[in-house]
Amino acid sequence: MKRSNFVNRVMTPEVAAIALTGLMALMAQPAKAGTLGEDLASGAGVGLGTGGILGDDVGVDDAVNGAAAGAACLVANEEFHEDGERNLVEDLAIGAVAAGGVGLITNDDSFLTNAAQGAAACGVIHVVD
Repeated sequence: MKRSNFVNRVMTPEVAAIALTGLMALMAQPAKAGTLGEDLASGAGVGLGTGGILGDDVGVDDAVNGAAAGAACLVANEEFHEDGERNLVEDLAIGAVAAGGVGLITNDDSFLTNAAQGAAACGVIHVVD
Protein backbone atom coordinates (compact mmCIF):
# COMPACT_ATOMS: atom_id res chain seq x y z
CA MET A 1 0.00 0.00 0.00
CA LYS A 2 1.34 3.41 -0.92
CA ARG A 3 1.99 5.91 1.89
CA SER A 4 0.37 9.28 1.58
CA ASN A 5 2.43 12.36 0.79
CA PHE A 6 1.42 13.79 4.19
CA VAL A 7 2.98 10.88 6.03
CA ASN A 8 6.17 11.13 3.99
CA ARG A 9 6.53 14.83 4.83
CA VAL A 10 5.48 14.74 8.48
CA MET A 11 6.81 11.45 9.84
CA THR A 12 10.50 12.09 9.43
CA PRO A 13 12.96 10.15 11.56
CA GLU A 14 13.57 13.24 13.69
CA VAL A 15 9.87 13.57 14.50
CA ALA A 16 9.69 9.91 15.47
CA ALA A 17 12.74 10.24 17.71
CA ILE A 18 11.41 13.40 19.35
CA ALA A 19 8.14 11.59 20.03
CA LEU A 20 10.08 8.68 21.58
CA THR A 21 12.06 11.09 23.77
CA GLY A 22 8.82 12.77 24.81
CA LEU A 23 7.35 9.41 25.76
CA MET A 24 10.36 8.70 27.97
CA ALA A 25 9.95 12.13 29.53
CA LEU A 26 6.29 11.40 30.31
CA MET A 27 7.31 8.19 32.06
CA ALA A 28 9.37 10.18 34.58
CA GLN A 29 7.67 11.14 37.82
CA PRO A 30 6.12 14.62 37.76
CA ALA A 31 7.82 15.49 41.07
CA LYS A 32 11.17 15.24 39.30
CA ALA A 33 10.29 17.78 36.60
CA GLY A 34 13.24 20.04 37.42
CA THR A 35 15.66 17.14 37.27
CA LEU A 36 14.07 15.85 34.07
CA GLY A 37 14.49 19.21 32.38
CA GLU A 38 18.10 19.38 33.55
CA ASP A 39 18.85 15.86 32.30
CA LEU A 40 17.18 16.52 28.94
CA ALA A 41 19.07 19.79 28.49
CA SER A 42 22.38 18.34 29.64
CA GLY A 43 21.98 15.32 27.40
CA ALA A 44 21.09 17.46 24.40
CA GLY A 45 24.11 19.71 24.97
CA VAL A 46 26.49 16.79 25.34
CA GLY A 47 24.96 15.17 22.25
CA LEU A 48 25.73 18.30 20.23
CA GLY A 49 29.24 18.46 21.64
CA THR A 50 30.05 14.83 20.97
CA GLY A 51 28.61 15.15 17.47
CA GLY A 52 31.22 17.81 16.77
CA ILE A 53 34.02 15.84 18.42
CA LEU A 54 33.19 12.66 16.52
CA GLY A 55 33.29 14.56 13.22
CA ASP A 56 29.57 14.37 12.65
CA ASP A 57 27.56 17.15 11.03
CA VAL A 58 26.15 18.57 14.24
CA GLY A 59 22.38 18.73 14.07
CA VAL A 60 19.05 18.00 15.66
CA ASP A 61 19.73 14.27 15.63
CA ASP A 62 22.69 14.73 17.99
CA ALA A 63 20.61 16.77 20.43
CA VAL A 64 17.77 14.23 20.28
CA ASN A 65 20.17 11.33 20.92
CA GLY A 66 21.64 13.08 23.95
CA ALA A 67 18.25 14.11 25.31
CA ALA A 68 16.94 10.57 24.92
CA ALA A 69 19.93 9.27 26.84
CA GLY A 70 19.32 11.84 29.58
CA ALA A 71 15.66 10.90 29.88
CA ALA A 72 16.49 7.20 29.92
CA CYS A 73 19.06 7.69 32.67
CA LEU A 74 16.57 9.56 34.83
CA VAL A 75 13.76 7.05 34.31
CA ALA A 76 16.04 4.05 34.88
CA ASN A 77 17.59 5.52 38.01
CA GLU A 78 14.16 6.26 39.46
CA GLU A 79 13.20 2.64 38.85
CA PHE A 80 16.47 1.02 40.03
CA HIS A 81 17.32 3.15 43.07
CA GLU A 82 14.92 4.30 45.75
CA ASP A 83 17.37 6.80 47.26
CA GLY A 84 18.10 8.50 43.93
CA GLU A 85 21.76 7.53 43.94
CA ARG A 86 23.15 7.08 40.46
CA ASN A 87 25.49 4.29 39.42
CA LEU A 88 28.10 5.32 36.83
CA VAL A 89 28.29 1.95 35.07
CA GLU A 90 24.50 1.72 34.81
CA ASP A 91 24.29 5.31 33.57
CA LEU A 92 26.88 4.70 30.84
CA ALA A 93 25.16 1.49 29.71
CA ILE A 94 21.67 2.99 29.76
CA GLY A 95 22.82 6.07 27.85
CA ALA A 96 24.60 3.96 25.26
CA VAL A 97 21.59 1.74 24.64
CA ALA A 98 19.08 4.61 24.55
CA ALA A 99 21.07 6.83 22.19
CA GLY A 100 22.13 3.86 20.07
CA GLY A 101 18.50 2.87 19.60
CA VAL A 102 17.27 6.39 18.97
CA GLY A 103 20.18 6.90 16.59
CA LEU A 104 18.83 4.10 14.43
CA ILE A 105 15.73 6.25 13.96
CA THR A 106 17.31 9.71 13.68
CA ASN A 107 20.34 9.17 11.47
CA ASP A 108 22.44 6.65 9.62
CA ASP A 109 25.56 6.99 11.76
CA SER A 110 26.96 3.82 13.21
CA PHE A 111 25.34 2.34 16.29
CA LEU A 112 28.65 2.71 18.11
CA THR A 113 28.88 6.44 17.36
CA ASN A 114 25.37 6.99 18.67
CA ALA A 115 26.06 4.78 21.69
CA ALA A 116 29.17 6.82 22.46
CA GLN A 117 27.06 9.98 22.41
CA GLY A 118 24.59 8.49 24.86
CA ALA A 119 27.26 7.15 27.18
CA ALA A 120 28.96 10.55 27.20
CA ALA A 121 25.67 12.31 27.93
CA CYS A 122 24.84 10.06 30.85
CA GLY A 123 28.42 10.22 32.11
CA VAL A 124 28.22 14.00 32.26
CA ILE A 125 24.80 13.85 33.91
CA HIS A 126 26.20 11.40 36.46
CA VAL A 127 29.07 13.75 37.32
CA VAL A 128 26.86 16.85 37.46
CA ASP A 129 24.20 15.14 39.56
